[in-house]
Amino acid sequence: MIVSRRKLLTIAAAGAVLPRAALAEKAREITWDDLIPPGVPYSEIIGEGEMDERNDIWRPIFDSNATKLNPALDGAYIKMPGFIIPIDLTSAGVNSFVLVPYTGACIHTPPPPPNQLVFVTTITPWPSDNLWDAVWVTGRMQHDLQTTEVAQTGYVLEAAFMEVYVW
Repeated sequence: MIVSRRKLLTIAAAGAVLPRAALAEKAREITWDDLIPPGVPYSEIIGEGEMDERNDIWRPIFDSNATKLNPALDGAYIKMPGFIIPIDLTSAGVNSFVLVPYTGACIHTPPPPPNQLVFVTTITPWPSDNLWDAVWVTGRMQHDLQTTEVAQTGYVLEAAFMEVYVW
């Protein structure tokens, strides 16, 4: 069977376009405010707190509004900015982390409420030399209240793509 040059080029061009078509879903760009369900003011997710004298740290006490999640984000393909608190760090980079809204959240200060924290797993490890950079994370978000080493998180995101956030 002999294939003409024109037919071969057509097949090759179609093959090059197919992977891009599969990735054509456009991510919805969100902010941290979008993680809070509509109708719940930010002021109502921050609770009281208490001093843990033994460990010399402040422990926030959140009410039920802190674990309320935005139903529109469950299963959504999103893109959001944030900072990395590493959970699983290898020589290849960070494989899982908590995405936080500001530098030092969960480390130097009490953690934000669960609906302001996202547990992220990566397909490609994020280089460990970029841990202090703000990042854009793109992927599929799910509701999943879980406890990590640093805080309770309300969302889980499988990162399909990450990049440095440029101010």
